[in-house]
Amino acid sequence: MEHPAVHPLARARRARGLSQDQLAARVRDSAARRGLRSGTDASRIRKWERGIRPDEDSQTYLAEALGLPAGTIDAPWPDWLPLTDTGVVPLSMHAPVPALREALRTVDRRTFLTVSSAALTTLTADWATADTTKTVSAQLAGDGDLIDVLETSGRQLAAADPVHHPHTTRLLREHLATVTDLLDRGSHSPATRHRLHTLAADIAHTLAWRGFDNGDNAHAAQYWIAALHNSHAAGDTDRGAGLISDLAYQAAWQGDHALAGQLLTHALSRATHPAARSLLQLRLARTHAARRETRPALRALAAAERHLAQTAGDRPAWCVWLSDADLAVDSGQTLLDLGDTARAHQLITDGERLLPAQRGKTRGIFLAYQAANHLDLKEPEPAAAAATQSLLLARRIHAPRCIRLVEDLIPRFQPYRQIPGVNDLLHLAAA
Repeated sequence: MEHPAVHPLARARRARGLSQDQLAARVRDSAARRGLRSGTDASRIRKWERGIRPDEDSQTYLAEALGLPAGTIDAPWPDWLPLTDTGVVPLSMHAPVPALREALRTVDRRTFLTVSSAALTTLTADWATADTTKTVSAQLAGDGDLIDVLETSGRQLAAADPVHHPHTTRLLREHLATVTDLLDRGSHSPATRHRLHTLAADIAHTLAWRGFDNGDNAHAAQYWIAALHNSHAAGDTDRGAGLISDLAYQAAWQGDHALAGQLLTHALSRATHPAARSLLQLRLARTHAARRETRPALRALAAAERHLAQTAGDRPAWCVWLSDADLAVDSGQTLLDLGDTARAHQLITDGERLLPAQRGKTRGIFLAYQAANHLDLKEPEPAAAAATQSLLLARRIHAPRCIRLVEDLIPRFQPYRQIPGVNDLLHLAAA
């Protein structure tokens, strides 16, 4: 693992297997392609890697020499340089700020960096065996009016109506950039740094789900990774396990159930709170079922139910939403993948009925699952009713991931056009 003091230019050069002489030659070639001349040599590369700022033209040549896309240079030197080619900042005591910078940089540059599954597995394996960072309790923090403001406004922005997400997401990114600067440049007591790491994890966690719901999977992964580094710095092991389980959920959503299983195994190795373990076991059950691993899936379901029954009212804030409704629907989806359609249908229906009214996005997803289950049972009329409810709700509350779930079901409705409600659904989906 490289020392954090390594300059980003040196890191980017080494990641590409280039010597300073080779990079200098590429810079000169980049200038020559423009009919210009650059005097860059290994000595100049060395100076840049020691902190001397290249001029604007040289930065343009460097971006091309490093194989970075046009438009990369949209931040001050050296902030536009990538910190990693794998999309995953390795775990270390110095990693929280670089991970935040990488998440913010990925969004600002509009690049879609592919997150390496191997690097992600390594990160979570390191997390599973790392010593928990020793921190001072957040209750001991006394100073920090700015942090008070950021904490309060961050909660309000995260809770704002989904219709305002385009605006609140931009503001949350700006909040996260401010927190990152405070962590990077400020001199703080251990208690204040604890608050900042916790706030960084909170905001990055929210932005991860916003990105995932919008289909921006690379952006979402970067934010989850940044949140994981900061929860680790704050010593919150259960929160870290939850963040890894979110990465596993994303992997499963993309069809990579092998990666999801590996990540969940690492997360379960350290999760302690019953609510956290219930959520992880529930997601592990879905992963086993997708791979047709019946006995492990049923064992995980039983463990999820047992842990949820042990959960008291002090459950962590990041999984306070976990309820009997979630257990019922995800159990139903697990059984559906295992072929137990009748029992799955009952559980999914029960779960949708139990869900609190304020969880509209989850209700929309549950209804989409219910529609898929009815289609599996060759019941197109109730399937159309559930899909129509899901689509109308998802459009009203601006839930793009839920909309995509229903849209993916539409081809399965085509043979049932003459069934009541189906044609109306098809017209609604096309509108």
